[in-house]
Amino acid sequence: MERETEEKTGKNVHQGANVRRLRNIMGVKQSSLAEMLGTTQQKVSRIESQRVIEQNMLIQIANILHVSPKIIEELDENPLSVVIENNNFESGSYNTGVDNSNVGEENHHNTINNPLDKIMELNKQTTDLFERMLAVEKEKSALLEQLLKEKGK
Repeated sequence: MERETEEKTGKNVHQGANVRRLRNIMGVKQSSLAEMLGTTQQKVSRIESQRVIEQNMLIQIANILHVSPKIIEELDENPLSVVIENNNFESGSYNTGVDNSNVGEENHHNTINNPLDKIMELNKQTTDLFERMLAVEKEKSALLEQLLKEKGK
């Protein structure tokens, strides 16, 4: 079944890690999730360590976290998810791995307090970065083609 999930999505998805990630974003403790599921905290911990979660349990967890089961089934780990996991959105601060301790107060009005807004912002930044990388690669290819033509003469 694990292989079936990977083949379906084409990604290396870990459903248990996705549950943990979403639970942390929502600010829900393992013990609270366990209580809502009618199970123990240890069972929730085991679920979060599973690559593939049984469908009925997945649906129950998705309903409790108010997300679609598809999100848990298909959310792929990427650098954005690491940034999201290492953030404390409630305080309005976020850790991007860059030291902003010397930034003045004038920039604090741009702070994003909603985790979904931050996800969208990071997704846009990632897209912009890939577009710039693609443009550089195209430019490099054009230069190499020009060099090959010049050598061929």
